[in-house]
Amino acid sequence: MPKGYWVARVDVENEEEYAKYRALNAVAFAKYGGRFIVRGGEYKLARGTGRKHNVVIEFKDEATARACYESPEYQAAVKHLANVGPTDLVIIGGYEGPQPGA
Repeated sequence: MPKGYWVARVDVENEEEYAKYRALNAVAFAKYGGRFIVRGGEYKLARGTGRKHNVVIEFKDEATARACYESPEYQAAVKHLANVGPTDLVIIGGYEGPQPGA
C-alpha cells in the first residue's frame, strides 16, 4: 500500500501563532505516525510561485494522512495556522508504479 503525504507551503508572518501551531500539531503527528521528510530549509524555486517554508510529512498511507488532518488534535492546531500567513496544503497518496528506466 502506498504511503500518504502532506505537502505544505507557508509564508510565516506571525511567529507567535506559528509556535502555537507547531506545539499542537506535534500531538497529532505523533498520534498518527507522521514523519518529517522535508522541514523548512533552503530551497531553489525552479518554477512557479514559492513560499518561505516548505514541509513534506509522510504517513503509513493516505487514509492515515487524511485521518490526521481531520482529527480533533490537528483541528486544534489548525486554528492557529489561520493566523500564521498564506498556507497551502495537499494531502496525497504515494506512487508505487513503474519508474523511468525500469
